[in-house]
Amino acid sequence: MTLSEDLRAYQERWAIVETIQNEERRSASLELRWKQLNAAYGMAKGLGLLQSDESEILVFERWARLKEKVTNQRLKA
Repeated sequence: MTLSEDLRAYQERWAIVETIQNEERRSASLELRWKQLNAAYGMAKGLGLLQSDESEILVFERWARLKEKVTNQRLKA
């Protein structure tokens, strides 16, 4: 085989692998995805890669206030 044939065969094999991986991702259950997400989060936390973001906390607080206002308005109606 020539170098270009080897390269083409290599790329074709990885294209097949990518197709299979995409299908596995599409067919994965919500439970499996949740477990994978939690595993990634746990790894990042264990490695000290998580950083506290003050602006993110402010956004959560703002949404909580908005939700409370909407809920209170519904109860009054």
